[in-house]
Amino acid sequence: MKARIFDTTLRDGEQTPGISLTPDEKLLIARKLDELGVNVIEAGSAITSKGEREGIKKITSEGLSAEICSFTRAVQVDIDAALECDVDSIHLVVPTSDLHLEHKLRKSREEVKVMAVESTQYAVDHGLLVEVSAEDSTRSDMQYLQDIFQASINAGAKRICACDTVGMLTPERSFKFYSQLAELQVPLSVHCHNDFGLAVANSLAGIRAGATQAHVTVNGIGERAGNASLEELVVSLYSLYDVKTDVQIQMLYEVSKTVARITGIYLQPNKAIVGENAFAHESGIHADGVMKKAETYEPITPELVGHKRRFVMGKHVGTHIIKERINEMGFRVDDERFSQIFNRVKSLGDMGKCVTDVDLQAIAEDVMGVMTEKPVELQELTIVSGNKIIPTASVKLKIGDSERLEAGVGVGPVDAAIVAIKKTIEDVADIEFEEYHVDAITGGTDALIDVVVKLKHDGKVVSARSTQPDIINASVEAFLAGINKVLTDKIKQSEKTP
Repeated sequence: MKARIFDTTLRDGEQTPGISLTPDEKLLIARKLDELGVNVIEAGSAITSKGEREGIKKITSEGLSAEICSFTRAVQVDIDAALECDVDSIHLVVPTSDLHLEHKLRKSREEVKVMAVESTQYAVDHGLLVEVSAEDSTRSDMQYLQDIFQASINAGAKRICACDTVGMLTPERSFKFYSQLAELQVPLSVHCHNDFGLAVANSLAGIRAGATQAHVTVNGIGERAGNASLEELVVSLYSLYDVKTDVQIQMLYEVSKTVARITGIYLQPNKAIVGENAFAHESGIHADGVMKKAETYEPITPELVGHKRRFVMGKHVGTHIIKERINEMGFRVDDERFSQIFNRVKSLGDMGKCVTDVDLQAIAEDVMGVMTEKPVELQELTIVSGNKIIPTASVKLKIGDSERLEAGVGVGPVDAAIVAIKKTIEDVADIEFEEYHVDAITGGTDALIDVVVKLKHDGKVVSARSTQPDIINASVEAFLAGINKVLTDKIKQSEKTP
């Protein structure tokens, strides 16, 4: 069995409060979706605005493999706007519940049926593929729903879609509901919202019941609680139901990150499939099991979706992970010293601290009596910033026996400081800034700021952390801690090389 994927990230997903995509941003996402392998891209609603039509036109002129679709109401002006954008198809939506007919449209069932039929005929006559969609279908009379779909099919509609507009289905009801509509013998789409957290489960039940296409959004974004999540649905179909799609599963994490970055809607860490913690392990029992055999605590491998596994050191960490990290750092410790290191990591975890590589190295060095000098030390930092000047930073660093002074500008004071430091060390090591994360630990304007950075050097990623009331100093200290970790490792490696 195979299911088609109708992606509505650029229409239903863009209706997420706070998202407003430019035409170029829509095109960037559309390219990624096409590369991902979705069958249909709902590029927007052409009637919405001039900018929306510009975005849809950019997508239709790109020559993508996916079918490009526009949302329309059952009115001619919407269809004409879609035609202007040269789309392949329209997602023609008509309300079907008495609640919507009476209070929103103020029309009778027969009037709405006529609108659906006439709009379908008009679109088909103008060369469009039509998918007729029933809004609030799950609160509609089934007989009327089947009648309006059949009339639309007779008028030329090639696909039908039943929308669980406010997420009222349960998986059991979803199976029964879509089973009845599958009797119409045309391709049927399932479109579920996540108001009760059941959008993916209801979509899976709909496909089991005979639906051949699912409407989804990347990361499950959308109005209110969002839509069915593309990545969760596709991986569930693949892994749990042996249902294939055309989606390139190994690209899911990459596409998820792209959409999150462009929309500004970032994921909770424990988001299934693509969240940063989806393949992270802290518990000693779990981490030990995964190291021996990944399947013990992972239902799928992170590589399947283009993600990575990581181990976190905290109060639940086990001995195996700490031993492995200490060995990678070049330390050789006996059982007594390892026990001291382990207990100190646990103690920090009990205080609510996540132990970074820099923390672990500092603990190990302290326990072993190793007092390693920092290759790079901050001597002086000066920041100039304001509403009418470009943020500028000057730093004086001690690198070995020499002092270096550099300045940099940036979009803000933190960026300016990091730019200045990068210029100072550019001939020492080629270090890439992979990630920068800030949390305010306490409340108020004097809150403690927790900064975590990830740096990349020679294909390896190290993390470092600083907690201070001043975000600039915390950011600089975390960055320098990471740099010192990279340089210390580099020195140790060179000493080992004959």
